[in-house]
Amino acid sequence: MDFITLEILPFVKNHLLLSLGWIGLFIAIIVITIKSKLSKVKVIDNAQAIHMINKENAIIIDIRSADSFKMGHITDAHNILPIDIKNSSSKLIEKFKENTIILIDENGLSSASIGETLIKQGFLNVSVLKDGIAGWNGENLPLVKK
Repeated sequence: MDFITLEILPFVKNHLLLSLGWIGLFIAIIVITIKSKLSKVKVIDNAQAIHMINKENAIIIDIRSADSFKMGHITDAHNILPIDIKNSSSKLIEKFKENTIILIDENGLSSASIGETLIKQGFLNVSVLKDGIAGWNGENLPLVKK
């Protein structure tokens, strides 16, 4: 108890903004961790994705821009923009509701929210590639270029 009263409390009083920032960051990490554990969208690595593509006939949905998609994408991937998924305006993706879906973005940061959207739209098995196309390319896995 002496450490708390002698060291921490004066630090918090002298550096209130910094302390509040650290507390906010700590709470955000806890919320994000709990949210990801409760999510129906699975985060998978490259090896799991390859297994799902080969053994479960997973459908790859690349949510990057058309230009990024043309510069390199996974074989048989479908390029569907996030706005089209959110607005349910893509007829192509509707036929895959029963399939295993793997969402791929640039670096794995934005596909989880799109995955949640697909779950709400009735898709049964949605996964996201952990590090996106950057992680795929970083392991020198094959890309198709148009």
